[in-house]
Amino acid sequence: MHILIVEDEKGIVAFLKQGLEEENYTISTAYDGVEGLKKALELPVDLVLLDWMLPKMQGIDVCKNIRLEKNNLPIIFLTAKDTVQETIEGLKAGANDYIKKPFSFDELLERIKIHFRTKDEIKVLTLGNITIDKSKFQVFVDNKEVSLTQREFELLEYLIKNKGKVCTRTNIIEDVWDIHFEYDTGVIDVFMNSIRKKLNLTKDQDLIKTIRGVGYIANEI
Repeated sequence: MHILIVEDEKGIVAFLKQGLEEENYTISTAYDGVEGLKKALELPVDLVLLDWMLPKMQGIDVCKNIRLEKNNLPIIFLTAKDTVQETIEGLKAGANDYIKKPFSFDELLERIKIHFRTKDEIKVLTLGNITIDKSKFQVFVDNKEVSLTQREFELLEYLIKNKGKVCTRTNIIEDVWDIHFEYDTGVIDVFMNSIRKKLNLTKDQDLIKTIRGVGYIANEI
């Protein structure tokens, strides 16, 4: 993963660069806001560590300009500013996180890892001609949107996330319904029938197959 450090204090930059490189991150640096914005937009960076008080362009303005071009790029403010209002201002400008100086490197490292885990979460799932956009709660078949209920969406998402694996009725009722006691799993079949009808799938199609007495399996064709 590639991290851009935008900070005018060279001692802090050297400290962060060494520590993050020891964690196997690729590091680029910038010492003023103008250079930082340029590198954030031009380099294939995965996260920006951004100081608030910078020469040439304030960090808050760098953040706002990054958001105009790269809406999903994680930005963590590193700053001595510590009022609630300033924190809110930074988050409203588009920052994903805010850590106050002086800070623990271990805390910063964990926050970076959290943002990378979030960034790596797959937002779009596919199964044959079926596409799920988790961020927008949308389902498409052959690029035509299909309307599902929330439970139908969650069940279809679960099957696609586990494609190639048999999802037992017990697993489904526990993981999708969040029920951990004896319960009539026949309700799953009702939802599956509705999903198949809406997606134009038959019970014999290979995309989502019924395993009699066990559950279901989603397969790529």
